[in-house]
Amino acid sequence: MSHALAADLKIDSAMTLNQVKVGCDVQIRVLSGPGCDRLRDLGFCEELQLRKLTSGRNMICSICGTRMAISKELAEQVLVSPVR
Repeated sequence: MSHALAADLKIDSAMTLNQVKVGCDVQIRVLSGPGCDRLRDLGFCEELQLRKLTSGRNMICSICGTRMAISKELAEQVLVSPVR
């Protein structure tokens, strides 16, 4: 299997942060969208683990010992996978 194909499989198996249930631990796989550079500046980066604490119009996540609120629209641009 080629490296590019393996990367595509990881992305295909990922879900958006909006789809994650409250209380679940996930790992950020891909940030893709217009607001993602700002997320990276705040420390919301690929390969980090987070826990989704609340859901709704804005959601709160625990990441690196800090709670961060992000909009539902921005959470749609964050692809995550379950922590194994």
